[in-house]
Amino acid sequence: MAEKLPDRRTKNMPYDGVIARANKRLAEQAARLGLPVVNVWFASPAWKRLPGVYPDFDESGRLVAEHLLARGSRHFAAMSRRERGARVEVAAFCRTVAKAGFECVVEQLPMDLAANYAVQRRSERQIRAWMDRWETPIGVYVYGDSEARIITQMCLERGWRVPNDVALAVGFNNQTLCEHPHPSLTSIDRGFEQIGYEAARLLDELMAQSAAKRNGGANGEPSSPRQVFIPPASLLVRESTDFFAVEDELVAEALSFITANSHREIGQKDVARAVSAEVRTLQSRFRKALDRPIAATIRQVRIDRAKRELAQSDRSLAEIAHAVGFAEAARMYEVFRRELGVTPSEYRRQRQVGGRG
Repeated sequence: MAEKLPDRRTKNMPYDGVIARANKRLAEQAARLGLPVVNVWFASPAWKRLPGVYPDFDESGRLVAEHLLARGSRHFAAMSRRERGARVEVAAFCRTVAKAGFECVVEQLPMDLAANYAVQRRSERQIRAWMDRWETPIGVYVYGDSEARIITQMCLERGWRVPNDVALAVGFNNQTLCEHPHPSLTSIDRGFEQIGYEAARLLDELMAQSAAKRNGGANGEPSSPRQVFIPPASLLVRESTDFFAVEDELVAEALSFITANSHREIGQKDVARAVSAEVRTLQSRFRKALDRPIAATIRQVRIDRAKRELAQSDRSLAEIAHAVGFAEAARMYEVFRRELGVTPSEYRRQRQVGGRG
C-alpha cells in the first residue's frame, strides 16, 4: 500500500495501481492522478467511491447462525462493534435466527475495546449487563476475538460452561486467541487469501482499462465502482460450539451419538437403540426440541461435515461423500442440490482460492 502518492503523474510514477485500505485522502489523490485503486477496507469512508473486494459479512452472519441453530440453540445473543462490517454481519445473524422463529439479544461495543483503560472498563460493564439478559443454554456470536476471550472468562466466573451452557462463535480466526487457552473458539475463516487474489485480479483489469484509455482507446460513460464480496472460506468448528445445546437430556445424548457416528450408515432405529429409547418417543422429543426429525438431523450433520471438507481439503467428492456418511458422491450431490441449491463442486469453487471466475 502506498502511504503517500506523488502530486502528479510522471514518467517515473512508481505505481501502475494500488491495493489499499484506502482512506478518503488516498481516494482523492488517486482520482486526480487517474491511478487505479482497489480498496479492501469495508469501513473506509470512501468505500462507495472505489472498486473494492471485501469479506461477505452478510454470508458470514448467516453461516454462524445456521451453525448454532443446527447445534440446537434456541436462545441467542450477538455482540457487534461500531463499524460497518460488524453491523452488517450481526444484522444477518439476527435475520437468520428470526427466520427460524427466535429472538436475539444484541449489544454493540466501541471499535477498539483496548483504546484506553476507561474504555475497557466501560466496555466490560456493558458486556456484563448484556450477559445479564441471557437465558441459557444459549448460542452466542461475538464479532471480535478479543471480546470473545473476555466473555469466555466471564462465563466461567458465572459458573456457565462453554459450550454446554454457552455455545460461542467468533468472527475472526486469530489463531493465538482462538486456539488457546481451553476452550478453543469456533471462528470464521474469512478467506483473506482469496480476497487478496481477487483484489489483484480486479486491479489488473483496471490497469488494463487505464492503459487503453491513455492510449486513445474507447472512453465510454463511467460506471459505478465494482464491489466484490467474497464468501467465508469455512467455519472452523472448535470446542466452544462442539456441543448440542438442548435442554432435553435424551435428545442431547442422541445428538452426541449422531455426531460421533454420522460417517456410518445409521438411521433413526440405530439412534434410538443407542440411547435406549423407543423410536416413536425419540422422534417426538426431537420434533419438540429441534423442530425436525431424527433423519433430517443426521443429514444436517453430514452436510456440515461435507461443507468443511469441501472448503478445506482437496479430497475427491467420492472420498468426502464416503468420509461424511453419504456413501457415494451421487447421494451427496442430490442432498446439496436440494438443501443448499448448489452442487458440491460449485460449493467448493465458491470457497477456494481463485474459484470465482
